[in-house]
Amino acid sequence: MSGASPGPTSKRRFPRHPVDIRIAVTVFRGGETISMWGRSNEIAEDGIGATLTEELEPGEVVSMEVSLPLSSYPLKLRAIVRYRDGLRHGFEFLIQHAAQRDTLRRACEVLSAGR
Repeated sequence: MSGASPGPTSKRRFPRHPVDIRIAVTVFRGGETISMWGRSNEIAEDGIGATLTEELEPGEVVSMEVSLPLSSYPLKLRAIVRYRDGLRHGFEFLIQHAAQRDTLRRACEVLSAGR
């Protein structure tokens, strides 16, 4: 069953920024590690939206690698699935280190300036 995506009246802590980047996602389910990939079309300092090659369920915790603009290596993050609509997913980043927060903030600033 699909989770409902947040409506336009949802309060967000950080603005979303359009982006087209590849992400790799790994989830531990049923005693095995499942890897998938996808493309993101939006990112914020606290989360990311992506279309994946497989479905995840809301509440699942995943590891992901995100290739951000102007970053020389993928950012490795943990996130929780907040909603799913088919293969489209919304993720909220979990605890981040200061360096990860800074990298996300800089990437969002660059994306915001490019509008």
